[in-house]
Amino acid sequence: MSDTAFPLTNADPALAYKLESIAIAGVADLQIRSLLDRQQFSDPLGEAEALGISSATWPLFGLLWPSGLRLAEAMALRPLVEGESILEIGCGLGLASLVSHRRGALVTASDCHPLAGHFLMENLRLNDLPPMRYCHGDWSGQSWDEELLAQATAAASAKRHPATARRHRPRVQGRFDLIMGSDILYERDDGGALCGFIERHALPHCEVLVVDPNRGNRSAFSKRMAGLGFALDDRLLRSAPEAAEKYSGHLLRFQR
Repeated sequence: MSDTAFPLTNADPALAYKLESIAIAGVADLQIRSLLDRQQFSDPLGEAEALGISSATWPLFGLLWPSGLRLAEAMALRPLVEGESILEIGCGLGLASLVSHRRGALVTASDCHPLAGHFLMENLRLNDLPPMRYCHGDWSGQSWDEELLAQATAAASAKRHPATARRHRPRVQGRFDLIMGSDILYERDDGGALCGFIERHALPHCEVLVVDPNRGNRSAFSKRMAGLGFALDDRLLRSAPEAAEKYSGHLLRFQR
């Protein structure tokens, strides 16, 4: 993995970025634009605030995370299934979606962050990839300020894309053969909102892949998934002893 800081055309001048070349076994390297660090923040029109995203969590979507890389590696090696529909939830920079898309899969990437789609479009461009579907996806169940959100979204859209200012961000709809996500078990989720979101978008016969870096909520999540009829195959993930960056986690594969 190599990285360099670089300026971007039409980028937010309040943010600093970097470009990294990401090596993933089985596929060509990905060129990924990400935020420079966790100190980045820019929400002048209040889009993130209206969605309940704090300044502390704002930059997390735009950083490369080890679990995201592990999910991308898993998707690089997973056999392609003709006609299979794939949904990535909480995609962030969407490494797994980009890998699957490059291999020819039918992928929809989703996240709740207002800039995730813009970063995805830029990374598609950097890798000379055709367009990929992106939708707003949020399983938190929190009641947003819908009026504030509508105003902020319209203002931001007008600022970035004046010709399409009236268009709304599409939300995840339909059901999928495969639903995947990395590091999405970061909250206790006592109400089971995440499993409920997965169930709403899972076909009767569905596979769910989750990479979890030992957040502590894996057991409760797995029990809820079992209640929805999913059988679990749990594979331990560990970095090689000689690896510069150590990693330990689990690849959870649910099927029904």
